[in-house]
Amino acid sequence: MAGPASIARDQLKSIIERIEKLEEEKAAIAGDIKEVYAEAKANGYDTKTLRQIVRLRKQDSAERQEAEALLDLYLHALGMAPSAED
Repeated sequence: MAGPASIARDQLKSIIERIEKLEEEKAAIAGDIKEVYAEAKANGYDTKTLRQIVRLRKQDSAERQEAEALLDLYLHALGMAPSAED
């Protein structure tokens, strides 16, 4: 007869095994992504820019506009943005 401790142990073991399997899959996918970036680099693409584009595409339009506005504000504050006279 299985007691509560046995059931909890089995459930915990199942959860841990699922997490481990997903971690393995995540590592495999990360390797695949790395290969795609290497292929892009071999074809002359700048991987830093590609990563930035991927990150931007994950954002919705409002989020992206807010980030761009903040960047512009900070660049102006540091004197790094072109002035209206340029």
